[in-house]
Amino acid sequence: MQHVKLHEVALTNTAKKTREHKSNYIDTVREAIDQNDRLYLFSYENMRSNHFKDVRLHFRGNSNAMDDGESGGGEGRLFLGKNKLLQIALGRTSEDEYSENLHQISKNLTGSVGVLCTSQSPKRVEDYFANLAIEDFARAGQVSPRTVILSKEQIETHPVSMVEQFRKLGLPVEVKNGRVAFIGGREEWEVCKEGNELNVEQCKILVHMGIKLAVFRIELMSSWEKEEGSVSDLQ
Repeated sequence: MQHVKLHEVALTNTAKKTREHKSNYIDTVREAIDQNDRLYLFSYENMRSNHFKDVRLHFRGNSNAMDDGESGGGEGRLFLGKNKLLQIALGRTSEDEYSENLHQISKNLTGSVGVLCTSQSPKRVEDYFANLAIEDFARAGQVSPRTVILSKEQIETHPVSMVEQFRKLGLPVEVKNGRVAFIGGREEWEVCKEGNELNVEQCKILVHMGIKLAVFRIELMSSWEKEEGSVSDLQ
């Protein structure tokens, strides 16, 4: 009986901590709204944590000290990965929205999206994201944007010690005259075809060849201006 009671107490404490964590997250989002002049809803593709970290630092580091004479405002913040909590923080309806018209942003918080709170000018923000496109290696499950064909020249630059590893990935290679070559003297080999989903082996081959097929991008969907309480479609 004592064991059951201890178990119930543990579950109660866990549930309490979870509620507190959610409440703290909502408070943090609302604090960022209070401290900044505008809010953006954005979508993203080919998310990479290392690249997204740079985006966070860009807005966190520049919102207090603008080099073009802009007023500071609060520290810029980005939020993503918790759409339901973001919806609650902004408000889902005109009755429970945190500030005027934020529910219009909230209704589109579904899928691969996030929120940026900043005091940087619209031009600075929009220019930054318009120029944000970082190439990276594709991951399994991504649809290939183009057909990739390896030439014998690309293969022979690799050390012969990699032949066995290449074979395990499906590359038809052998050692010929002390160099890596395609079996049967073929001149080229197709790694992937445009429009087809990439598998793990294909992605590893692309990494070995230094071929980047993914592009990390963030696209602004809409904006909200605190002063006017206005929402604008940016797509």
